Amino acid sequence: MSRWTEAEAQAWWAKRPWVCGFNYLPSTAVNFLEMWHRDSFDPATIERELGWAAAVGFNAFRINLHYLLWKHDRDGLIDRLDRVMGMAHRAGISTIPVPFDDCGFGGEEPVHGPQPDPVPGVHNSRAVASPGRARLADETEDAQVRAYLTDVLAQFREDPRVLLWDLYNEPGNRMIFGREGAAEHLPDFTGRSLALLRDSFAIARTIGPAQPVTAGAWSTAPVGSEDPSYQTAADQFALDNSDVVTFHAYLSTPKVAAIIDTLAARRRPMLCTEWMARPVGSRIDDQLALFRARGVGCIQWGLVRGRSQTWLPWPQDLVAAHGGSTETGEWFHDLLDTDGTAYDPAEIAVLRAVTSGQRNL
Repeated sequence: MSRWTEAEAQAWWAKRPWVCGFNYLPSTAVNFLEMWHRDSFDPATIERELGWAAAVGFNAFRINLHYLLWKHDRDGLIDRLDRVMGMAHRAGISTIPVPFDDCGFGGEEPVHGPQPDPVPGVHNSRAVASPGRARLADETEDAQVRAYLTDVLAQFREDPRVLLWDLYNEPGNRMIFGREGAAEHLPDFTGRSLALLRDSFAIARTIGPAQPVTAGAWSTAPVGSEDPSYQTAADQFALDNSDVVTFHAYLSTPKVAAIIDTLAARRRPMLCTEWMARPVGSRIDDQLALFRARGVGCIQWGLVRGRSQTWLPWPQDLVAAHGGSTETGEWFHDLLDTDGTAYDPAEIAVLRAVTSGQRNL
């Protein structure tokens, strides 16, 4: 199977309502290992929170899987993914699975089993990569890592509950969120990430899912760049091989508009699969309307404040590099508190108006 043509991608997009959703980790999970592990899987919380999401107006969500869960409990992972997609489907929410991810912001390699509590005061303090940054360099595990993707794709290749496959989140991301308010970086491992990204697309084309496959361009417009078409090698490969264009944009509205203008030249459906970070100008009150008006799907970061602590800010130097400030103390991500009440009721009103098409765009 080859990459979808522009016409095929646009025809698929035209059959769907405008996509508006959220990246999801249940409030009771510190990372995706904890979300999916059999001893900490929390279906009651997940179903309740998906109900809240549906009431807001969301129709899609993006969830990370993890290689180690498949390696140690393959049948359990497949069953729990099926159950969660069933809950989402009943709430009118489609699923975007993410098998691989380099965002190990906690700085530790993933370990199957009980996960540690969050580090007080640190954003996403226990985030772990899949398969793991060190594991990328271990060629002895390559075959199993690729077998994991093959198996998951094959299990759900015809499942209408899957909106699309986002094969690899932020390949090459080396950042660690330190405890002293500064971001740190590991040595460069982008060569191995790019190899896995290439293999992921090759596997997807072999399996031939009914849904489109993509990987997001996560550094399309780096902070301080005057060229919104900038891409890393991984970004370029993803954009050249994805059926639909996806990208990340924790940026001000003018910069996001510039990214959309640049990517529109590819003449494919577009989704921003990560956005919404209040202190850096990525805000619901103006950017949501931009996405809707331009016909660009959008998947914001976060739903319920929880153990991942993503309502807390990024490291201060990273916020400053994005032209933001945390002095106001407002939540960085997330919409709802653990009892379902809105952090900012005005944001919920905007979401409901825009997703229902009632707001004048």
